Amino acid sequence: MSVEISVNLRKKIDEIKKKFPRDKSPILPLLHAFQDEFGYISVEIEEEVAKIVGVSPVYVREVSTFYSMFNNKPVGKYHIQVCGNISCWLRGYDEIVEYIKKKLGIEIGETTPDGKFTLSRVECLGMCDQAPVMQINGDFYGNLTPEKIDEILDNLE
Repeated sequence: MSVEISVNLRKKIDEIKKKFPRDKSPILPLLHAFQDEFGYISVEIEEEVAKIVGVSPVYVREVSTFYSMFNNKPVGKYHIQVCGNISCWLRGYDEIVEYIKKKLGIEIGETTPDGKFTLSRVECLGMCDQAPVMQINGDFYGNLTPEKIDEILDNLE
């Protein structure tokens, strides 16, 4: 199975290849471009990126699964990533995650039946001074409490 590349994505690929002409340097920007287009990085996309760059699909798989910014399966409209590193853990990670799980009725790694929310645990969001923290589709939220989570989630479309 191959990936159907739109005209827009083909243009982005060409721009990325010009901007990052050496070896493996285009892999990350290419993965971002494909994820922007398809919503996640499938095995077929990894194979396509591998062909474009001239590396093995396994190498691209190692990259796409290493970084928490890449989704290797479809996610909900709102991807909630809760930091579980030491600072967040010490300042209430367990309670925050349990609250979100109960509120949404899902476990970590699951998506709500309506496809609206996916819940993930990530290793670090780099906001230790505001622990516990979460990221939703690129927006960061810190000093989380159940009340703050209610406010944040209730204000999403």
